[in-house]
Amino acid sequence: MAKIDLTSLEWRELIFIGKNKEYGAYQLRSESSKRHNLAMLIVTVVAVIAFSLPKLIEMAKPKEKVETIGVTTLSQLEKAVVKHDVKKAEAAIPPPALKSSIKFTAPVIKKDEEVSEDEEIKSQQELTDARGVISIADVKGNDEEHGADIADIKANVTQEVEEKPYTIIEQMPQYPGGEEELLAFIGNNLKYPIIAQENGIQGRVVIRFVVSKTGTISNVEVLRSLDPACDREAVRVVKLLKQWIPGKQNGVNVPVYYTLPITFRLQS
Repeated sequence: MAKIDLTSLEWRELIFIGKNKEYGAYQLRSESSKRHNLAMLIVTVVAVIAFSLPKLIEMAKPKEKVETIGVTTLSQLEKAVVKHDVKKAEAAIPPPALKSSIKFTAPVIKKDEEVSEDEEIKSQQELTDARGVISIADVKGNDEEHGADIADIKANVTQEVEEKPYTIIEQMPQYPGGEEELLAFIGNNLKYPIIAQENGIQGRVVIRFVVSKTGTISNVEVLRSLDPACDREAVRVVKLLKQWIPGKQNGVNVPVYYTLPITFRLQS
């Protein structure tokens, strides 16, 4: 059987042979094809909008900023390259010129057998015959006119010289409990500055400080800045760190520079 197209003009004319074509049914039959196509288009558009609506709402909705604080783990840092600096042997400093002196021994009451020869009080004759001055030790001088007194030399030697911090040593200082405790402490105490959040500022602040030979922290400074508010917060938290296990060089505690990166990150 041949396929019949109910919307064709021939079919419409066949139905209305000998009938009143001014009647409304003829007009409806003529426009049915257009109405069907328009209806299908409307249904398709509505379906597309309905399926896309949740996605459009989600895209139009403003994203909320959630405050999170990220701390860069020390294990992610590049491993330090240990450089063995071989220092040239410094030329031996010649001993200073000294005046001859005779040791002054303060009088102390002791038994004869308890007194050594070095501690015996000089006699008046020995003091008279001695060419040098009275000082803290018996010294045979090499420059009586311009030489220095051994007492002055000893006083200068006993003055403590501030030790310059190391950068790389055999055993670096360590925070009690290791890196995990260090990162946990910073993560629990670091507060993201409100002004930095409002301005969408995020990134890394690099802090450097000195771990002394006793394990205390000093000279906290910002090596790489991010924002004044973030810099101040990073310095504040580092100064809260408790005493460290000092670094060692040749088995002796020494002051060491320590670098610590702290990351501020906004997560949507």
